[in-house]
Amino acid sequence: MHKAEQFELNVVADYEDRCGECPIWDSDAACLYWTDIAGSRFYKYDSISRQHQVLSADFVINGFRIDKQGGFIVTNGDGVWSWDGTRRPQLLLDHIDGLKLRLNDCIADPAGRLFTGSCYYDQHAEYRRGQLIRVDTDGRATVVDDGFHMPNGLGFSPDNGTLYFTDSLVRRIYAYDYNAASGEVRNRRVLVQVPPDEGLPDGMTVDSQGFIWSAQWYGSCIVRYDPSGVVERRIQVPAKQVTSLTFGGEDLTDVFITTAGESGRLPVMPPGYDPYSGYFGGRVYQFKAGVAGKFEYKTNLRSTFLRSST
Repeated sequence: MHKAEQFELNVVADYEDRCGECPIWDSDAACLYWTDIAGSRFYKYDSISRQHQVLSADFVINGFRIDKQGGFIVTNGDGVWSWDGTRRPQLLLDHIDGLKLRLNDCIADPAGRLFTGSCYYDQHAEYRRGQLIRVDTDGRATVVDDGFHMPNGLGFSPDNGTLYFTDSLVRRIYAYDYNAASGEVRNRRVLVQVPPDEGLPDGMTVDSQGFIWSAQWYGSCIVRYDPSGVVERRIQVPAKQVTSLTFGGEDLTDVFITTAGESGRLPVMPPGYDPYSGYFGGRVYQFKAGVAGKFEYKTNLRSTFLRSST
């Protein structure tokens, strides 16, 4: 039997985010970054001063990673961008194999490559399936797998031998064998099939013990799975739309959670879910997990693209 646990959740910030997402901990600066996709805002929380601020209010950021050269690599509905955090972002990639890129979440691998998912979901019409895309440090982009409905959170096992990839619409977390030297992925299999009476798996992270933590949109919770995909514990969150999470803090035992305040009404809502009332979200929460996370990798792309543009 898995454990249903109640933790003391603290509110880190409350900007009433319409779709708070992609929290990333910067261990060098001891700060947290996150985005409000629907609100086109990007934030920073300084854990030392406990002050937070809006860094940008006019650039849509669906996913992002800190780059080794400073600044960020950003994914959104127009492609992949380089951004120093202050000036106008620079578009790096907007097509692959002639197809317009509409990207959601992303992750960096140990070598500084970027993995991201393209999403063309339309609940009102037929739509093409999305792709899992790798952007190498020399700037080349490759489709490594396809056939996804709503690509979402990604993560790596502690030994970097497994890549995890979420398809929210079909409630699945996939696992791939991963070759960190070449960037090759193979042997896709379903690690987690979330039941239809639960929420949708959204953003995710992996802790130092190799357990997968998945946020549940519509589910009011975070679920921790063991490396074989079995539920180990469920942590309740006082918001209906829990979007993502990351480990942070001095010893990486703090968990930061983002939520979304704008109700998303999709045909795959669980039975009995009420999309019209209750608290949907908008706050960023923090709690002590009692287990350490692991450092998130940084991309190594900005210098490559900046050289190619000069």
